[in-house]
Amino acid sequence: MVNLVVYFSYWPIAGNFGLNTNLLETNLINLSVVLGLLIYFGKGVLNNLLSNRKQTILSTINDAEERYNEATDKLNQARIRLERAQVKADEIRVNGLSQIEREKRELINAANDDSKRLEDSKNATIRFEEQRAIEQVRQQVSRLALERALEALNKRLNNELHSRVIDYHIGLLRAMESTTN
Repeated sequence: MVNLVVYFSYWPIAGNFGLNTNLLETNLINLSVVLGLLIYFGKGVLNNLLSNRKQTILSTINDAEERYNEATDKLNQARIRLERAQVKADEIRVNGLSQIEREKRELINAANDDSKRLEDSKNATIRFEEQRAIEQVRQQVSRLALERALEALNKRLNNELHSRVIDYHIGLLRAMESTTN
């Protein structure tokens, strides 16, 4: 640009060409032409820029509103799921506590039943052992009594007593035979 300015300074026609920033010295026609051109060409560009900016802002706002609505829906769905999960957790907790209480009662009842069965089994075993011991004592007493009786009989029994017992029993048998005929 420096070259252009320098180059123009050598031309005598172009010596008056330049930008005059003093408003009082400028030509009103030049100003109105420049302003008219700026308004004419700038209006379309400015309208275009503003329209594009407006569309960008509106689309950004619409996108933000859509994302806000989606986020709100997701938040509401998450709250609903959270409430359901809390209700389910409460149900599980209550069911778990009642299940624990029920199983506790069942275990206590089963332990009581087992204890009763063991007690009954113990008592039955004791009774069985008592009966067996009593039976053994009876057998032993009977055997001893029989042995003593045999000893006493053997000591007292002689041939004459033996013959009398046999005769007595034969007589009893004949009497029974005659009563049945």
